[in-house]
Amino acid sequence: MPFMNSDDRIARLCDELIKNSRIDNKLYDKYQVKKGLRNSDGSGVVAGITNICNVHGYIINEGEKEPIPGQLIYRGYNINDLINNVEDEDRFGYEETVFLMLFGRLPNKRELKNFQTYLGVMRDLPEGFVEDMILKAPSNNIMNKLARSVLALYSYNNECENKDFENEMLIAMSLIAKLPVIMASAYQVKRRVFDNMSLIMHPINYEETAAQCILSLLRPDRQYTDAEAKLLDRMLMLHVEHGGGNNSTFTCRVLTSSGTDPYSAYASAICSLKGPRHGGANLKVIHMLDNIKDNVKNWEDESEVADYMRKILRGEANDGSGLIYGMGHAVYTISDPRAVILKRKAFELAKGREIEAEFRLLDTIERLTPELFKEVKGKSKTMCANVDMYSGLVYRMLGIPEELFTPMFAVGRMAGWAAHRMEEILTSSRIIRPAYKAIAKEREYIKIDNR
Repeated sequence: MPFMNSDDRIARLCDELIKNSRIDNKLYDKYQVKKGLRNSDGSGVVAGITNICNVHGYIINEGEKEPIPGQLIYRGYNINDLINNVEDEDRFGYEETVFLMLFGRLPNKRELKNFQTYLGVMRDLPEGFVEDMILKAPSNNIMNKLARSVLALYSYNNECENKDFENEMLIAMSLIAKLPVIMASAYQVKRRVFDNMSLIMHPINYEETAAQCILSLLRPDRQYTDAEAKLLDRMLMLHVEHGGGNNSTFTCRVLTSSGTDPYSAYASAICSLKGPRHGGANLKVIHMLDNIKDNVKNWEDESEVADYMRKILRGEANDGSGLIYGMGHAVYTISDPRAVILKRKAFELAKGREIEAEFRLLDTIERLTPELFKEVKGKSKTMCANVDMYSGLVYRMLGIPEELFTPMFAVGRMAGWAAHRMEEILTSSRIIRPAYKAIAKEREYIKIDNR
């Protein structure tokens, strides 16, 4: 294949592709096209109606965007109320939140117990699945393995194309139950094949909650404290849902609108979440934090921290992006309720431990960023820490490896994707098909001998 082996030829063709494909940003203004389906003020273009979640971070007052403290509402319930109540009763809340997402109301004690039991027994993967789909085809990226495994489960279900709504719900609950096991299995195989470490595969304990199951399957000795498991449980609750407009959920709804099967729709959402602009953001925060730690001698000296942050904002340090990762959000302005909750819980568990200093450093970065952003960029912008600012360090504190930061997000968000797929099936009968403005001019065809 001499053509394919010519790097220069491919490079030249790619240069032509770039020249013929790149679109001048001015044309978006000329044709009033909203890039990224975003309005000029950063808010999203309204593309649908949902009864599942409200992500509220500002109001429009006299035609102007006015910041307010962020609110995250699940099926009418404020996330603070959901978390505060399970904490007051000292119990796990993720499974209750999943029930709320799927069925639209909170369960009573008997319903919750039955639901938890049902999810527990559904964690089992099909016979031979781990060997055939994970062991024989290991991946260095767990998100890719999650997507591939979800697609593969289609082949193990004789009712995979059954459009009955109850079957849809059974598939959704099955995937919610199985995703933690797939994630843990894929990680253990990755460690063995790519990291040359021992392969440790524990049997499933059907009595454990999702958070307990994850810690139990990941840790060699299966040991974890109640506080650790409940902190992870809160993490899962915070990641369950975030409105129909976030990229992965919208992806799930787009595929659902085409009439495709649930496995394809959910796998597509996982692929979307893999992107560093979406689910991979918390890893960016961790890498930035490590970079700051390596280059700032005294983490408690705010002036020294600020000096290095200025270099980051100017694109002279860290990855050269000029970004302070973990700061700012498309909707939240004054505060991200997820970050507020997570920060409080994290500091409680980190108190008196070595990692507490890293949390204090993140707190300093959070406080300094708005003013430094204004100073360096010359722009005044209301911004707050988002959930990614603290989630990566919380995972690190819990001993969860970096490779699983984004997969953990997927495990939590699976219930939200399912709820939105159900809503799309029940309320929409049209394929999602936005328009694009074509700007290519008509050209006369040139016969091949004359080119």
